[in-house]
Amino acid sequence: MTFDPAGGQRRTGGDRKRDDAAMPTTSPFPGDGGAAGSPNRIDRLLRERRDFFASPSPSPDAMDTDGAEPASASSAGAFASDGFQSPGSASPANMEDTGGASGGHAARPPLSGHRSGFRRLGLRGMKQRLLVVANRLPVSANRRGEDQWSLEISAGGLVSALLGVKDVDAKWIGWAGVNVPDEVGQRALTKALAEKRCIPVFLDEEIVHQYYNGYCNNILWPLFHYLGLPQEDRLATTRNFESQFDAYKRANQMFADVVYQHYQEGDVIWCHDYHLMFLPKCLKDHDINMKVGWFLHTPFPSSEIYRTLPSRLELLRSVLCADLVGFHTYDYARHFVSACTRILGLEGTPEGVEDQGRLTRVAAFPIGIDSDRFKRALELSAVKRHINELTHRFAGRKVMLGVDRLDMIKGIPQKILAFEKFLEENPDWNDKVVLLQIAVPTRTDVPECKSILFVLPLLCIYLMRISKAYKPSA
Repeated sequence: MTFDPAGGQRRTGGDRKRDDAAMPTTSPFPGDGGAAGSPNRIDRLLRERRDFFASPSPSPDAMDTDGAEPASASSAGAFASDGFQSPGSASPANMEDTGGASGGHAARPPLSGHRSGFRRLGLRGMKQRLLVVANRLPVSANRRGEDQWSLEISAGGLVSALLGVKDVDAKWIGWAGVNVPDEVGQRALTKALAEKRCIPVFLDEEIVHQYYNGYCNNILWPLFHYLGLPQEDRLATTRNFESQFDAYKRANQMFADVVYQHYQEGDVIWCHDYHLMFLPKCLKDHDINMKVGWFLHTPFPSSEIYRTLPSRLELLRSVLCADLVGFHTYDYARHFVSACTRILGLEGTPEGVEDQGRLTRVAAFPIGIDSDRFKRALELSAVKRHINELTHRFAGRKVMLGVDRLDMIKGIPQKILAFEKFLEENPDWNDKVVLLQIAVPTRTDVPECKSILFVLPLLCIYLMRISKAYKPSA
């Protein structure tokens, strides 16, 4: 899908002048779309990056050493370091443990370079208490009475990603996914969640509609996946940009208020995802010495795409209040630094972003999976029985498997059409391959996600057409 930079956004001449004035003439990162920087510096960074990706992956035994590469660090271990500094001490002269600069030199750049030395200690060795702050709690709550609640562990992507957090002294702060307007219900739910080391944030229906369904999933989610901003007619059900962004900031402040109530000196606060981009600022405004990290679980778009967001400046400034900003890949981290240099006019370095002498560290922490969990599942009788059924059903054929949420960014219609094109161009594969697509409905209250439900009849037509045209001979 092509992207129209206008994206339905009304930009004034003043906006363009401010953005152009903020665009630096040099950039520390190759390929960020900005003007070329110093040839020597660019060559060095390119050489370091090439060496980094050419180096062998560390062995499991080496994963908990100071020499571990940033690309081998999991997001769950990002903050497990006694070198994670509070803003009061986060100066280039005293960040040695986390790869900071000394004497003005970038000693351990986490974004590029071979053997960068970003400290990756396992969460098991962490002495500080960890406060995980995310939009949703890792449990689903169902009310069974005035003061009775039942809780079930959720199976979301973020929950799966943070399974390692259970090995440390951690508490999870987030929305329980239900509206609880009465104090009796709130007290009962808070008590029930405490047994799961969870702390609820109570959001009313209007805030959820504007903040979650509106700004988070109708604006940020599509934009961060390069789908562009919604047009005015698609914003009708969730009002407009201004009201949604106001609700977004109010919701983030409500999360911050709950953090204040449970924060103890020395705690590490780990904020998650695009829902809470405004949270680092709220926390630092309350206590500059809080240790705050923010991790994004989606792509971060190129600066050309991100700059179409009306609230681009405010969100970037807020995220930069964190001490450490993490992304899944080097490219996402590079896009973020590029946005800060081109839109805010700040200095990007191999370590992150510097603003008036304060360094916000930016690094990539590729996420992993719990492989042991999958191995254990293979030993279950129900799983073995299902494997035998699938083996018999698709015997002799290659299986193309897709497991996706029914979301506009997943490209399910395009996948089906691509499969049809493949069969058209490769008739010999007619009896040898099958496409198995599993689609899970999600975010049915979000206008963009709801609209894809109307595409389902069309998908059925596509599938019937393919099945009829390329019906197996046997």
